Order: sequence, then C-alpha cells, then structure tokens
Amino acid sequence: MNPASPVEPLHTVTTLPTARRPGCPFDPPAELLDAHRHGPISRYSFPDGHQGWLVTGYDLVRAVLADTRFSSRKELMLHHPLIDYSGVEVPPAAPGEFLLMDEPQHGRYRKPLVGKFTVRRMRQLTERVEQITADHLDAMEEAGPPTDLVTAFATPIPAIMICELLGVPYEDRGAFQEQVVSFMNGETSDEDLFAAYTATQQYLAELVAAKRANPTDDVLSDLTDSDLTDEELQGMSLILLAAGLDTTANMLALGTFALLRNPDQLAGLRADPALADQAVEELLRYLSVAKTFMRTALEDVELGGQTIEAGTALILSYSTANRDAERFPDPHVLDLGRRAGGHLAFGHGIHQCLGQQLARVEMRVAFPALVNRFPTLRLAVPADEVGLRPETADIHGVKSLPVTWDI
Repeated sequence: MNPASPVEPLHTVTTLPTARRPGCPFDPPAELLDAHRHGPISRYSFPDGHQGWLVTGYDLVRAVLADTRFSSRKELMLHHPLIDYSGVEVPPAAPGEFLLMDEPQHGRYRKPLVGKFTVRRMRQLTERVEQITADHLDAMEEAGPPTDLVTAFATPIPAIMICELLGVPYEDRGAFQEQVVSFMNGETSDEDLFAAYTATQQYLAELVAAKRANPTDDVLSDLTDSDLTDEELQGMSLILLAAGLDTTANMLALGTFALLRNPDQLAGLRADPALADQAVEELLRYLSVAKTFMRTALEDVELGGQTIEAGTALILSYSTANRDAERFPDPHVLDLGRRAGGHLAFGHGIHQCLGQQLARVEMRVAFPALVNRFPTLRLAVPADEVGLRPETADIHGVKSLPVTWDI
C-alpha cells in the first residue's frame, strides 16, 4: 500500500482495545483488527479529549517510524492512550534514556552503544548463550516435570546475558533480576512498583560508580571511558535492561506457547534446526510482543491521505502492522517457512531496537535446544488456562507457562 494513498471513509476509534479474544492469545485484539479492516489509519479519541490517530497498516507505521517530523520526545507525549492525564506535566526524559529523545540527543547516547551490539559481536556471544541455555535445560531435566517455563527458562537466559553485558556481579544477580521483573510485569501495585524502580535505579547508580572506580570486561565499564556522566550511564543502563530482558523473556515464553499450539510448525523446527533463523523472524512477526508505540507530529504532515496536524499524537500498532495482509500473505497463520524479513517487531528508523541481534542469538539458540531436549514437551494445563500478562503491560506475554514432558 502506498503511504500516500487516501483512506475513505475515515474510521474513528474511541477506546484503544487491549483485551485479547478468549482462545486467541497470539492475535491482536479483535477491535484493532477491525479498525485495520477499515483502513490503515483511523481517528482516535484520547481519554483527555485529544483527537489523534491510530495507525494500523504496515506501510504507514513504517513511514512514521522513518520520518523525523514525528517525535519520540517524552515531554511531547502529553496524551496517554488509556488514561486521562489532563493537567499532568510530562517532564523530559532523564539523562541517558535515549528511546524518549530525538536527534541530536538520541544519537549522542546511542552512538557509543552501536559498536557493542553489532551482528558480529553478538554472534561471538553464541557460545555463552548455548552454555546458559544448556545449564537451564539440565536443571529442568534434573528437577523433572512439570515446571513453569517462564521462571525456569525464558526469563533467566536473557537476564543472565544482560547482567553479564552490564557487569552485574554474580552474587547480586538474583535480587537484581527480581527487582527488574517486578516493575516490568504490569501487575505490581503502584507502591511496590515505585519501590522496585527506586531500588533498581539506586543499584544502577552504585554499579556505575563501581565500574568507574574498577572497570571490568563489560559494556558498562567500556562506557565509563567516555564523556558520559554517571547519571547518563545510569539512564542508558536502564534502557538496556528494559530492552534486553523483558522483550526477549516474553518472546521465549509466548513463542514456546505458540509452537506448542502449532504442532506441525514445532515438528518442522525440531526436524530441521537450520530453520531456526526463519522461525525466529516469523515468531517475532506473528507475536509482536511490543504492541504499540507513540509519536507526536512536530509539523503538519500528510499521511495516508490525511493531514496530521502539528502537536497531534499518533498510536502506532506494531501488532496489526505485522499482520497486514498487503505485506504478509495469510498474516494470521504461523508459518516458520515464511520469509518474514522486514517485520516491525524491533521497530524501524533511528529508534530500531539496539539489542535486536542479541535477542536473535538468544532465540535462535534457545528454541531449538528446548524442543529437541524435550521431544514430548507439552502444556501442563489446558491452553485457555494459561494466564496472560495484563494488557496494560507494555510487553505482551504470559504470566507463567506450565509445561510437562515424558520421563
């Protein structure tokens, strides 16, 4: 679809749908899919009365992400898609939190990290990912079935990797992981969330100071040899944590759930480990665990035949963009043989996920290793009893994934 093609008639959405249909934990909410059927862009009425836009089509979402006339600056995100924040003043992003910044501030923080997350460097970490994966599969086998795959497998692998990249001491990793997970799971009470967030920030501040005093072989220590302040390094570390742990952990758990619900695809992956690369890309497209992002127009922009006025907020739906039939034939079918390159699961443009290559390495190793170590792996509860994370959580996934296998 041409990003400039007109959309008639214009559809209006008054409530951002978040609930998944019963029995359809992998599909976007039905109302979002319905909005997309009306066209790739719809009017959206924010809870505070602001008239913005909901962008659901692949070409238009990609166009916005690549267009610097649409801003990511936190202080311009004045309208929340689900909550009326009227009268609330939104502060600028904290130093180092570059995902919520535009150029040139964004580039100042991202540039020093680019060389740390190249394809080549991440592939060099494959052996370490294989060892961590094998260790957790050994522990699962020794403990025996059933187990919760989220805590036994999906979360520890990316957690250990991001801790090692940041140089978190081994003895601190358990408590540190608990703190981080508690403020990312979408279920923590406001009081506990604030406490966990504050504790994580305090720990990161102490970690930065320790690395500056005694550098070790890790990304954070490398960054201390720059003009970045301790506060900036702390903010950058928090972004790396959020991007490197929660997304991959939920991809591993929800991806395994999807494979177990599609046994023909699971059998194909088990029979042909070389399929792992394509399988990961298709699972990323199909699940789109990072569901929506927002942008604000800095000036009047023509998009999809509509004029987006300066100051207007846009909600970008990654989940529907990656299910756009004009870009991906039979988009609601999980097909590990599909060439799913070009999906938007990692975003696009200057804010495209910095850690995407590490996430790919972790998934390319973990999925085949899991399904081949446990050929009879299956759900330990009926599929409709698998609890999903609350839809208010930024990242889609499961709370737990009870699985079992034959001994």
